[in-house]
Amino acid sequence: MNRSQWTIVGIAVCIVLGLYAVTQAQFFGAKPSITGAAVSAPAQASSLTIDSILYHAKEPLTQEQANRLAQLENSVSRGDVQSQQLHVFHELARFWRDTARVFAPYAWYTAEAARLENSEKSLTFAARLFLEGVRNESDPALKQWEAVQAKDLFERSLKINPSNDSSQVYLGAVYLYGGLTSPMEGINLIRKVVERDSTNVHAQMMLGEASMISGQLDKALERYLTVARIQPANLEAVFRVAEIYERMDKKEDAIKWYQKSLPHINIPGLKEEVEKRIAQLKK
Repeated sequence: MNRSQWTIVGIAVCIVLGLYAVTQAQFFGAKPSITGAAVSAPAQASSLTIDSILYHAKEPLTQEQANRLAQLENSVSRGDVQSQQLHVFHELARFWRDTARVFAPYAWYTAEAARLENSEKSLTFAARLFLEGVRNESDPALKQWEAVQAKDLFERSLKINPSNDSSQVYLGAVYLYGGLTSPMEGINLIRKVVERDSTNVHAQMMLGEASMISGQLDKALERYLTVARIQPANLEAVFRVAEIYERMDKKEDAIKWYQKSLPHINIPGLKEEVEKRIAQLKK
């Protein structure tokens, strides 16, 4: 695909996914370097610990910030009841999110609070936080560490509610993106959800993405077409269908699907970009 094609698809997918990657970069800023951590092999990457992450995350803190953080960290050991510890974990999460603006410690303390609370809602929230980190992380060591956290949290959530198909799909996504095991293990988890409910849009989208990653365009197209039939206004699915038709050099089909997207676009600038692409394909 040329640059114009990737621009359209990239804009659409990022918007539908909540602009996570851009937002994370703007909100949390540059990530601390995990110096000294080997990242060349999975076995080495898995040795990364929260202590190492926190050590490097603290390096750029001002003295005032460091003092505030030390006060909060010391409060954890003094908290002798669950409610006190929960409060401190939430305070630590807010510190790393709002003051230090570093993602990994923020997600970690959010997860620690969720583990202590042990509710499906809190565990799932923290797990999805880590999963989004996995999908957007470029550092292999940090990516695997985040995947381990996401896996643990989703498994805890599923123990509370084994019938939660969304959590099973998310767990499959952890396997797919996290490099903890064979991607097929994650795909099989997601397939089980589709076997129970073929209208599960989340599962169908995830299987479509897995097929895209492996270059199986026909299978990906089938998944995205299924979603588009269930949810005609699902922009991500519609753009994916158009993208695949372009890659298959089926211009007329691509044009048709780009046109299908137009009534559902309410994002400034995006409709114009799609219309430009349609015009280019018609030449």
